[in-house]
Amino acid sequence: MKKNLFWYLVFCISAAAFVSCGNKQEPPPAAVKDELVRYPEKKDMYLLTDRPPQLETPLKIFKEDFTPNEYFFVRWHMSQILTKIDIDSFRLYISGAVGKPLAISMADLKNKYPADTIAALCICAGNSRSTFTPRVPGSQWRSGGMGNAVWKGVKLKYLLEAAGIKKNAIDISFCGMDRAPLPETPVFTKSLSVSHAMDGDVLVAYEMNGQPIPMLNGYPLKLVVPGWYATYWIGALNDIRVLADTFHGFWMDKAYQVPADGSFNESKDSLAKKTVPITKINLHSIFVSPEPTDVVPVSKPCIVEGLAFDDGTGIKKVELSFDEGKTWTEARLNPVLGKYAWRRWKFDWTPTKKGAYKIQVKATDINGRSEVNTQWNRSGYARGFIEHLDLNVN
Repeated sequence: MKKNLFWYLVFCISAAAFVSCGNKQEPPPAAVKDELVRYPEKKDMYLLTDRPPQLETPLKIFKEDFTPNEYFFVRWHMSQILTKIDIDSFRLYISGAVGKPLAISMADLKNKYPADTIAALCICAGNSRSTFTPRVPGSQWRSGGMGNAVWKGVKLKYLLEAAGIKKNAIDISFCGMDRAPLPETPVFTKSLSVSHAMDGDVLVAYEMNGQPIPMLNGYPLKLVVPGWYATYWIGALNDIRVLADTFHGFWMDKAYQVPADGSFNESKDSLAKKTVPITKINLHSIFVSPEPTDVVPVSKPCIVEGLAFDDGTGIKKVELSFDEGKTWTEARLNPVLGKYAWRRWKFDWTPTKKGAYKIQVKATDINGRSEVNTQWNRSGYARGFIEHLDLNVN
């Protein structure tokens, strides 16, 4: 069986041919593209870049608890994605500090190892980057650089145990099949510590929401690292190496760095001198409905809803403020979808007068940590400051 991306390559040559007409429902901040496009296996999504492909999910799709595959955001670092994959000859290689190197076929992966599922949020480290002030370089995501899904596959620990991981192993590196046009570009390789890789949560997934993973989301295998940002969720995964030393590479040592103090915060005039690789998802909450362009009728009930998420610690409460943060009122939380999945919140509101409203939302985790009022870092990573929604009531 082969899965073709011929039309994707055609799109890269002339992206305009696939741009949907009209239907522009979300006026973006400045410098954010507002083109709706259709790639193979995808429906109308916002185009950030076409080489490599980066597609953003429209906000309205987040009214669903699990993000449909055809609307799931797309983020690649390398523009050369395979045009076809022969699944019968495909192998997942496990090598390095192991007793028995493995070359696992898809058939063996599905039939010889126990299957597990996990509900987990996959979110780009730069999600909501376009809202940072002053603006920072990088893809100008709004809130659509994320998606919630049920992932099915094999626990990474089972595969490492089958390969006979050695006691002197320190790190595990992961690499996919995407490549850059220029050979001097560092291959996109990420790493996890052995203890993290063996914790039983990390999954080598071959299904997403009950279907094979779409090509643009990492077919045929995707590394699922629950509670961590998507930079570790390697797509088109085919190479796992067990290392007897600490892994060093551009995408771990230079890219995706944040202040070492864990605040995700610095100032433009005083950048952090010490940085570390970004890892866990920061506590955050967003508005989903109504949207800023909606006009809310006065004296009529309106359900304000959104999503809260973190690294798996757990959401304790979500609160709204209608008076610039002077007072806060608790929203109701929907049932937990999974430790690492997002949590939906809702609030029943009936505006009593016409005019402009500013609503703020703040999430608090079970350890009592709440979102902060302000946050900025040079890369626009890990947005975790209090969101606000400007609405017009008429």
